[in-house]
Amino acid sequence: MNSQPTLSSFQREVCLEEMENERLDLLVIGGGVTGAGIALDAASRGLSVGLVEKQDFGAGTSSRSTKLIHGGLRYLKQGDVKLVQEVGRERAILFRNAPHIVIPEKMILPIVEKGTYGKLATSIGLYVYDLLAGVERKERRIMLSKKQTEEREPLLRRDILKGGGLYYEYRTDDARLTIEVMKTARAHGAKCVNYAEATDFLYENGKVVGVKVLDLVTGNEHALYAKKIVNAAGPWVDGLRDKDKSLFGKRLHLTKGVHLVVPYERLPLKQSVYFDVAGGRMIFAIPRNNATYIGTTDTNYQGVLERPTVSQEDVDYLLKAVNDMFPSVKLTEQDITSSWAGLRPLIHEDGKSPSELSRKDEIFYSKSGLITIAGGKLTGFRKMAERIVDVVAGQLAQEEGRSFRPCHTDQIVLAGGGFSNAAQIPGFIRAQAQRLQAAGIGEDSVRALVGKYGTNTEQIVTSCLELLAQGKTPQEALLSAELHYGINEEMVMSLSDFLIRRSGRLFFERNTLAPLYPKLADELGSALHWTQAKKERDITAFESEYHLAKTFQ
Repeated sequence: MNSQPTLSSFQREVCLEEMENERLDLLVIGGGVTGAGIALDAASRGLSVGLVEKQDFGAGTSSRSTKLIHGGLRYLKQGDVKLVQEVGRERAILFRNAPHIVIPEKMILPIVEKGTYGKLATSIGLYVYDLLAGVERKERRIMLSKKQTEEREPLLRRDILKGGGLYYEYRTDDARLTIEVMKTARAHGAKCVNYAEATDFLYENGKVVGVKVLDLVTGNEHALYAKKIVNAAGPWVDGLRDKDKSLFGKRLHLTKGVHLVVPYERLPLKQSVYFDVAGGRMIFAIPRNNATYIGTTDTNYQGVLERPTVSQEDVDYLLKAVNDMFPSVKLTEQDITSSWAGLRPLIHEDGKSPSELSRKDEIFYSKSGLITIAGGKLTGFRKMAERIVDVVAGQLAQEEGRSFRPCHTDQIVLAGGGFSNAAQIPGFIRAQAQRLQAAGIGEDSVRALVGKYGTNTEQIVTSCLELLAQGKTPQEALLSAELHYGINEEMVMSLSDFLIRRSGRLFFERNTLAPLYPKLADELGSALHWTQAKKERDITAFESEYHLAKTFQ
């Protein structure tokens, strides 16, 4: 292995074998952003850590959110001052440690007749929000007149518009953030494996001491032992609590959030907009490169956890909301290029609607010793991890007399985030683009890579130059270099891993994929030594996802 361990596809089985041959301090079940955050925090404090995920990293909730690291303006409306304070601080930390994937974006909050927020409430609310969230002076809210709001966003409906508030949110790629955290955890020694399902718990004298794990790639079974086991499986946590016979008291309340993607030219917003919908909810419309995406819904969910789908009702609701607020665009279902649905694992509260449920996280303790964390938000994942690792480290200190350093993940730069500040990024893009200039690869292509991989783009460019020298076309060389980076550094095990979660192409570049994915399957299959049958299964699985992104039931 390298001096600094990598999250390589070729190290999966080695990691599982190593975990089987030792007793870990901590085993985390769940490879979403919460599990990744726990693995990083624990490993960076000196614990021996393993993590297993039954799907791909981030395949559940952590690749299906609104893709915002946001300060939670609506939590202020619910009076949750502490949550606004915490996520505001967390946003600043993430921007510092991963500036390539946490990007400040101007957001307009239109003030409309009979809307959620009046002029005074918007002004005071945004002021308090800035104050609580510790927003820098240059990003503090500006109140706009009706005329100024119309100039800022000409597509807004004018007959009900009274003004607006301009403030900042931070856009992210949730799946990329998850994988950057996971890679950083691995670099600190955590052993993290995807497609490894925790099928059962192992007990001694009524206490949980390990987990039976099925490697879904090889079919091999492993018995992994750990002093502490944390259930961070998102929507699946109650299933694991049930296996542990500790599913009582509070439990999950799953709600579904849906997002639709349309071409930017069909909804050409000048900045993101957070706007009212009849019934008291609010919706985001967010421009991103050549697309604009709209969301989210908030409805109760009781279907299959692995594959929440977008219903016709979801589509009709979001299109009506957009066409009501931006009447000139007249979006139709035919304009939708892609979509996704995700589940929020919230904590059930009797009598509350999905939108009213708290987004706070909670920790559950089982008599067996199993520790479960549920609820919470993408923005707060680092603090959730800190709370869990404080518990685990405290228990180990008491039981074994060991001492661990306190949490310092606020100081850990995430993989790809090694810029002294965000202002360095444009110069880095230009420098990498110059290396590819002779091949006719433009700066836009490099900018897109840096928006995913940050400083690690340098490795992809180097690999691209080597492939160009071997006679590949520029487009083939760049895509192939990106794929091989995913295999060697990000545990890509399938087409869907690469095209959905590592690169975001299914959601935001779906129309470009038809000629690409069969060639990528050949290359991936060759690298991972697939049989023809395995390759065909993988293509079929991806095609199912490809069609699902434009299928409304």
